[in-house]
Amino acid sequence: MTSYTTSLLGLATAAILSSTASAQEVDFSATVASDYVFRGVTQTNGDAALQLGADVSMGDFYVGVWGSNVDFGDGTDVEMDVYAGYAPSVAGFDLDFGWIRYTYPGAPSASGNQDFDEFYAAVGRSYGDLSWDAKWSWSDDFYLETGSASYLEAGIAWALSDAVSLDARYGTSQFDDLVGADYEDWQLGVSWQSGPVALGARWHDSDIDDSRFVASISYSLTRN
Repeated sequence: MTSYTTSLLGLATAAILSSTASAQEVDFSATVASDYVFRGVTQTNGDAALQLGADVSMGDFYVGVWGSNVDFGDGTDVEMDVYAGYAPSVAGFDLDFGWIRYTYPGAPSASGNQDFDEFYAAVGRSYGDLSWDAKWSWSDDFYLETGSASYLEAGIAWALSDAVSLDARYGTSQFDDLVGADYEDWQLGVSWQSGPVALGARWHDSDIDDSRFVASISYSLTRN
């Protein structure tokens, strides 16, 4: 990791920590995964990923930062995202409205501008052990300045016990300015959690990349 990237991560983490005095809750997470798959496409060329995140909740509002190693084959090796949103519950529905900026510190300029912003809106609801959610994300100028694009996804989860759950998701990517680039992806997963430790196993597939099995282990910490 370059010193430039280390500085950015350090500044973002310091900003999260400085907010704890007035925040109701601070969440930290660390994940090691056998691959990093984003919307059906590997971001690490099939290699393992180390991912770190932190966010602060203040009532229904939240801000956060998340980072991972990546490998695009052009010298880009780090992704760092910052995000903020509002997630109220209304009449039994969980809503989420927010913004996220994807950045790739230290990426070679010859590759073009990889940074981009997305806005999103999501809704979900639980019925006992079953839950569902749907989310729409939109960017006015997507990755590599390829124009406006959107991603629509939906999922369902079933809690088999307090520790084990199954889930399935489907997503479709649409690009307004790229003819023939639209594609679909889907995934099936199982997770097990005990206290702050979670294990996951997930199968990803899509129209444009190979199917992939991803195993992961995560540790999370919440501080009030």
